[in-house]
Amino acid sequence: VSLNAWFWSTVFHTRDTALTEKLDYFCASAVVLHSVYLCCVRTLGLQRPALISIFRAFLLLFLAGHISYLSLVRFDYGYNLVANAAAGMLTVAWWLRWCLRQGRRLPHVWKCAAAVLLLQALALLELLDFPPLLWVLDAHALWHIGTIPLNVLFYSFLMDDSLYLLKANSDLFKVD
Repeated sequence: VSLNAWFWSTVFHTRDTALTEKLDYFCASAVVLHSVYLCCVRTLGLQRPALISIFRAFLLLFLAGHISYLSLVRFDYGYNLVANAAAGMLTVAWWLRWCLRQGRRLPHVWKCAAAVLLLQALALLELLDFPPLLWVLDAHALWHIGTIPLNVLFYSFLMDDSLYLLKANSDLFKVD
C-alpha cells in the first residue's frame, strides 16, 4: 500500500495532471486507513478475527465512500485534509495508548512511540505551508524527506516486535 502511494506521489510530483493528482490523494488516503487497520491488527491481536474483519470492512467502505465523494461529487481539498487528519489522529492516539500500556513489558515500544510522535510533528509541515527555501524545498518536500528516516525507525520497531511475538508464541507451544 505504501509503495503504491509513493509511486503515485512521485508520478504526480513529476507530471501534475488531474488524474495523477487524484491517484496521489487516493493512495495517500489508502495508506492512512491501512495504518489504522495495521494498528488494529497488532493491538487487538489476531485472536479477534471477526472484530478485525468488521473493522477492515468498515475502513474499506469508508475509503470507497471517500474516493467516490471526491471523484463524483466534488474534489474538496479541505474535506480530504480533515478526513485524513482525523484518521491519522485516531491512529496516533491508538498507538500511543498501546505503547503506554506495553512500555514496561516491551522494551522496543519506544521506537513505535517515537516514530508516531515524530510523524505527527512532521505533519505540521503539511498544515503550516511556507514558501520554498532556496526556491526548492517547500514544506511538502521537507515532509516527504522527513518521512524516510521514520520509516526506518518504525521498521526497526516492527522487526523487534515480530521477534518478540515469535518468541512469545514459540514459548506457548514448547513441549518439555
